[in-house]
Amino acid sequence: MIVRARVVALAALLALTMSGCKVMQRISEGAYRNAVTDGAIDELKMRGIELEARPVCKSPAANTDSLVRMNCTARTKAGEPVRVEGVAYDADTGRPRETYVITVGGREVLRQGCLGLGCEQENG
Repeated sequence: MIVRARVVALAALLALTMSGCKVMQRISEGAYRNAVTDGAIDELKMRGIELEARPVCKSPAANTDSLVRMNCTARTKAGEPVRVEGVAYDADTGRPRETYVITVGGREVLRQGCLGLGCEQENG
């Protein structure tokens, strides 16, 4: 499963539906939230970090057609707090630019433009 492709496609879908009906907007935000959550879990697992449960993600109300943000929190099995911050710029285009930052216990463990098993960047 290529999470990066899912995240890009879902960000574009979210942007396209931002001005549409509320039902489609909620579905799109939910799909993007799941993609970010899955990608963050994969990235942490690749670094030997296991979570107690799936991250809880929220999309701030300040999103626009071209800018989409996602903020997630979780805890490691050792009890350390985990934060995932994601942003997609130009989300209303075919080539959105994404940035993700994951911190564990206040330490940055990842800063890159994609998440998950399909991410082809060097891990930060």
